[in-house]
Amino acid sequence: MSLTVIRPALVLTSALALASCATTAPQSAAAPPSLDDLARDYLAVQLAIGEKDPGYVDAYYGPAELKAKAEAEDAGMTLPMLQARVVALDATLAAIETVPGSEDAGRVRYLRAILSAAKVRLRMLRGETIPFQDEAEGLFGVRPEMIDLTTLDPVIEEIDALVPGEGPLNLRLNAYRDKFVIPAEKLRPVIDAAVAECKARTLAHIALPEGERFDLSLVTDKPWGGFNYYQGDYHSVIEINTDLPTRLDRAVDVGCHEAYPGHHVYSTLIERDRVNGMGQIEFTLLPLYSPRAIVSEGSAEYGVKMAFPGDDQMTFERDVLAPLAGIDASEIEDYYALRKATSDLGDAYYTIAAGYLDQTMTREEVIEALMKYQLASRERAEGSLGFLDTYRSYVVNYGMGYDLVGDYVDQAGEGETPASRAARWERFTGILANPTLPSDLIVEE
Repeated sequence: MSLTVIRPALVLTSALALASCATTAPQSAAAPPSLDDLARDYLAVQLAIGEKDPGYVDAYYGPAELKAKAEAEDAGMTLPMLQARVVALDATLAAIETVPGSEDAGRVRYLRAILSAAKVRLRMLRGETIPFQDEAEGLFGVRPEMIDLTTLDPVIEEIDALVPGEGPLNLRLNAYRDKFVIPAEKLRPVIDAAVAECKARTLAHIALPEGERFDLSLVTDKPWGGFNYYQGDYHSVIEINTDLPTRLDRAVDVGCHEAYPGHHVYSTLIERDRVNGMGQIEFTLLPLYSPRAIVSEGSAEYGVKMAFPGDDQMTFERDVLAPLAGIDASEIEDYYALRKATSDLGDAYYTIAAGYLDQTMTREEVIEALMKYQLASRERAEGSLGFLDTYRSYVVNYGMGYDLVGDYVDQAGEGETPASRAARWERFTGILANPTLPSDLIVEE
């Protein structure tokens, strides 16, 4: 996949003006605010945006008084006022002198990257129409590539030859995949077993703080497949949507993505190392629409491969989960061959999503495209539009994040020797435990 990473802008004109004024200010001027004070200002403005944009704050476990203040000021706070607060705070941060490569420099860089995305989100909240690619670039720091969907026709033909039966390919494929649907009464024990295995494999490589935990529940009527609500104190609340039938491989996928070594581990390590270890209060808030999202989602997606390298996932599902679910797994190798083949269609989703959100395709054209180039059933195609309606360009974070994180991690060590696996886990853990931005994952050739 072609990937463009947006690097932080140098300094806004207003920030330069502010810095210039600072150099000529009399010596009796008040001392500039500390970085810790600015981190509190950052939390305050982010929480205020969250009052206007439900879902903007993915998680918050910082000072309760900041949240209470944001709630109390909400009625009198307008979107232009919030935009002005963000611009002013960004200018103040830009004027801070730090030593390149220092901890303070890293904090300033992170805060400015998040505030840059906040400016874009506020423009959207104020009604500005931003094209899909520009929106993704402004919010998440990556620019998805659009493709000609017809270039995937040869891939479709190859998949067609692998799926038995007659009739439309998407219907045949989904009928075949549905052989692996977990019965509703077996779903919870299967997911519990999958999460337990994800955790055991993760703990073999990542030390987690004592007392870390999560609560998991199965829910319905949601626009997403799974969600992790981080609570702080090393505690997550995980919900898995069961609106559509759950296939066998999803148990491991969601267990790794939402819990180990995915979102739960990511937030736990940040809280342990950055918040509790270094007192960096800004990390008590996780903004949904920001460059951290592609790192969070990408590491959660790639975490499946980290925990289950090679054929491990297929083997575990065949030997453990399938018997637990009462599923005949005699054809699981063919199932995984199709899973691999259909992954080559992933890039089509960005083009289809752009067509839907930019309104260059009708709703029915989008559904037809999803059925042809994502091989979705009509039910699943229609269901995916609910996610696009709610989260828009957020969809780029999964596939593009997987590629970005995967390419970076894999360069730490090739092959499946113990040494190379250990090197990849060390690099992967470093992504989780630090305030990583997309540009940090670009390895110069």
